[in-house]
Amino acid sequence: MALLAFHGAERPAGPHRSGPRPLAAGDPEREEAATVRELTRLLFDLDGERERVHAPWRRLIAQDDFRHRPGLTPEERAAQSYVWLRLVNDSLADPASLATDPALLTALHEWAAIVDGGGGLTTVASIHYNLFLGSLLDHDPEPSRDLAQFTALRRIGTFLCTEVDHGNDAFALETTARLDHATGGFLLHTPHPGAAKFMPNTSTLGGPKSAVVAARLLVGDRDHGVFLFLTPLTDDDGPLPHITVTPLPLRPNAPVDHCLTSFDRLPLPRRALLQGEHGRLGPDDVLTSSLGNRRKRFLTSISRVTVGKLCMSAAAVGASRAALAIAVRYGDHRHVSGARPGQRLPVNAHRTHHSRLLQGVATAYAMTLLHRSLTARWSSHDTADRAHLERLVALAKAWITWEARTIALEARERCGAQGLLPANHLAGFSEYIEGTITAEGDNLLITTKAAAELLHQPPIPPTPDAGPPVLTNPRHLRNLLARTEQVFHDQAHRALRDGPSHDPQARWNTASAPALHKAQSHIRLQAADALLAALARTAHEPARRLLTEVTALYLLTHLSPHTGVLLADGHIEPGHVHGLPAVVDALTDSLQPHLAALTRAFDHPPEYLDALPLIQTAGPPRGDADGGA
Repeated sequence: MALLAFHGAERPAGPHRSGPRPLAAGDPEREEAATVRELTRLLFDLDGERERVHAPWRRLIAQDDFRHRPGLTPEERAAQSYVWLRLVNDSLADPASLATDPALLTALHEWAAIVDGGGGLTTVASIHYNLFLGSLLDHDPEPSRDLAQFTALRRIGTFLCTEVDHGNDAFALETTARLDHATGGFLLHTPHPGAAKFMPNTSTLGGPKSAVVAARLLVGDRDHGVFLFLTPLTDDDGPLPHITVTPLPLRPNAPVDHCLTSFDRLPLPRRALLQGEHGRLGPDDVLTSSLGNRRKRFLTSISRVTVGKLCMSAAAVGASRAALAIAVRYGDHRHVSGARPGQRLPVNAHRTHHSRLLQGVATAYAMTLLHRSLTARWSSHDTADRAHLERLVALAKAWITWEARTIALEARERCGAQGLLPANHLAGFSEYIEGTITAEGDNLLITTKAAAELLHQPPIPPTPDAGPPVLTNPRHLRNLLARTEQVFHDQAHRALRDGPSHDPQARWNTASAPALHKAQSHIRLQAADALLAALARTAHEPARRLLTEVTALYLLTHLSPHTGVLLADGHIEPGHVHGLPAVVDALTDSLQPHLAALTRAFDHPPEYLDALPLIQTAGPPRGDADGGA
């Protein structure tokens, strides 16, 4: 690991650094174990919260109850998701507090996402604790509202917002809740099939359910926009009167009871309306609001979606780390024929194999640390910072889930046919991550919205005193990434300035491609800064050297597509372009012996990994068959 030392890699400089001191040279296994512990601390112990935030979920999924059960039908697997939900709930001293604790809630998603390949447990837990219970807690308390039935899971909560005809444009949804002057309550109604609520988990699986339903509040001839209404849906015998639930086909690797749900003038009491500063309906049936337009009232009503984006990112991060840990462990034990007769080598010895996993590991470290940073900031944000943070959370959700898909597919492929077996989880990760790409806002849509907003903000500037301008210096590479954001920012502004002056859509179309590139550079730069911040938190030299090389590999991986514009604008020289592949190869060569250590730092319980058939069968070399490699 001398690669970076030659180029003046950063050294600890200051009393603020923490972590164990390096061990004296001697026992390599003890030294590596200490390095793994320090990397784990950097990944999971931001602000000293590892024991409170991550340890409970790690211990929980280590239990035998969470192991894969072969031979279940899709419906039985969906039912199993609710069995696991109850085990999660039983482990909580105060289930309501989980909904108001972003760090603990997102950590649940990180660990739940790896149970049986992800999907079922994470989905139903996210809906119940974040979207349902969180929405109830975020609005005005209602004295007659019995939260105990939800915190004890006597009734499971779900969230009904999107409709068949309205997904990303949920502001235009058509379900109505009309004030009934005769009763003082509301009549919840689905006016046509296109307004049916699309794919919430509203069947009788898991037990009786209630929902928070988004509907247009109609008072007389006034449409006050979309509000949320607490609505009982089912009991032990099925849907309640005035409610139609139509199950959608169950997918083998998405074990959740998705349904279409419609209402036929369902009577609701007045207390069903969730109210707050954004809107309160007085005894005189007059709506008062601190917000002047209906769109803002709607976005405030469904503000839990931002925490939901953090939850989806967390789940994708957790699935990515698990996929990499499985693939690396398999690749260390799966042996194939070598170049010499009779020689057997682990598949991880091949550069074509381990280089792809290392790039995934470097990106997973960046994703994890970015998510830690944003979750901490969201947990303590104020109203002045809210819009900026919401934009970053949206960008991070899109970038992390897209990267997670790439990582999960690569890890699955590196395990060959074994990776296709459901019991080995890898195929399930890929399908679950596809859901996170769409959940809580379609990735392309939320990235486009954030990209348009970012054009009003200056790019993140390069940092001074970045050190030598060499391709192994992470701070120099970080500044090159900042240069790419500036390049795309300028391109987008030129396109807006030179586009058709009387056609806003056409003008945006010309600017949209560089604007999206700017947004992606912006969030990758945030991840780079999170990696550099982690480096500043350790004085453990072996861990520091490893993380420095991981940071450099991450940055080079994401800079490679932009060498042309960097060269054209004079930020790099032709020699840098020609030399970049060799630098990446040298970093890969330096990191390869530590690939297993880097993934052991993901801290998966042995009970989880050891139970996978893929791990059990990838033993010492035997025979000559290598069809699963």
